Amino acid sequence: MEDVVDLADRFFKAIEGGDIDAVRAIYAPDAVIWHNFDSLDARSTGQSAEENLKVLEGLPQRISGATYRVLQREATQTGFVQQHVLTGTMLNGEPLVLPACIICEVKDGRIARLDEYFDPAISARLHEVTAQFSRSS
Repeated sequence: MEDVVDLADRFFKAIEGGDIDAVRAIYAPDAVIWHNFDSLDARSTGQSAEENLKVLEGLPQRISGATYRVLQREATQTGFVQQHVLTGTMLNGEPLVLPACIICEVKDGRIARLDEYFDPAISARLHEVTAQFSRSS
């Protein structure tokens, strides 16, 4: 079985490269993705893998040069934990610096659950800039 640290590396390289099919193959079909700003009541259902893939698919259109700088990554008994900073440039030329932490549960060599923690104000700024550019085009 593939080491979970190698799986994490493949996962983030696929996101950076815009390889949605590779990300899909890493997610378990019934994977749950939850964010710290989502309802705690929704923690068990969260976002589906397909919903998350749609978000990731649009990443290159919203952020140029998106790169994950891993600060720390550790295997756990059930998967891995990672601290990273997502950097890139938003559509208005403003730099994006989004520190985050994820906790992943891995089953049968695939990500079955991903809990992501980051400052929603930074994400809101990205959405605001994207919306401004969508209206002006």
